[in-house]
Amino acid sequence: MLRTLLLYLSERRWLRRWFETSRAASVLTRRFVAGLTLDRGVEVCRRLNREGILVSLDHLGEYVTSEQEAEISLEHYLAALRRIAAEGLNASISIKLTQFGLNLSEDLCRRNVERLMEAANENHGFVEFDMESHPYVDATLRIVTAMHERYGCVRAVLQAYLYRTPEDAEDLCRRKIPVRLCKGAYREPPSVAYPRKSQVNRSFMRLTELLLEQGTDPGLATHDPRMIRHAIGHAKRLGLSKEAFEFQMLYGIRRDLQRSLVRRGYRLRLYVPYGDAWYPYLMRRLAERPANLLFVARNLLRR
Repeated sequence: MLRTLLLYLSERRWLRRWFETSRAASVLTRRFVAGLTLDRGVEVCRRLNREGILVSLDHLGEYVTSEQEAEISLEHYLAALRRIAAEGLNASISIKLTQFGLNLSEDLCRRNVERLMEAANENHGFVEFDMESHPYVDATLRIVTAMHERYGCVRAVLQAYLYRTPEDAEDLCRRKIPVRLCKGAYREPPSVAYPRKSQVNRSFMRLTELLLEQGTDPGLATHDPRMIRHAIGHAKRLGLSKEAFEFQMLYGIRRDLQRSLVRRGYRLRLYVPYGDAWYPYLMRRLAERPANLLFVARNLLRR
């Protein structure tokens, strides 16, 4: 129930406007968002790289409403690619295709992504394509596949809670397209997604095995110790090295697990968001792990 409520609130525009313009709400961003600017995001990247942690840098935003807004999103990411290259950061970028106009026109989105991929190639960059709600899955996979065939340097994201994901995963593995597997953070109907957490967990474990067996440089995005133990155990049974895959986590969540994985020699990449459009992102993070609400409440009380 709590997860459903938080996902519902993440979609309320009036609440988003209030939070993103409220000074008091800044306490909510400190743990989970690197900051409002690229400079702050790069600063966090530098620190994490020094700790042996890889980064995927994400400029927050989604569902642009005009070609001009899509152009602005593109410029933000072009700037991020240039900074990553100039400073020699061990970082990729993560994009949502509705930032590039997918909700307006697939052709518009593809043109914008082509420009981004050209810049990524020039700067020896790497682009991770976040997956959004189920109406966008087919178009996202079409664009990812086209970009992989022309440029390489991409990773697709798949969501374990969607019924269709095993078929999508097998197709991407056949094409040698790297995959990041996550559980899924959107409010989806039971006609397309598993409604119960236990079902999603079982799906995540099955897909983890598939990606470790057939995938190319898979990323396993989870903060669940049970999922991590399962992945490590299956990788050992397959005789895979620790460099054959990576774990991915969100900035500010389960830092104890992050430190443990790095100490044990596993690759870890943190998803580091920055920018002022942080409200939907934060609400989905709270929905994924409602225990984070306790952290937020303690900080609000201290304030």
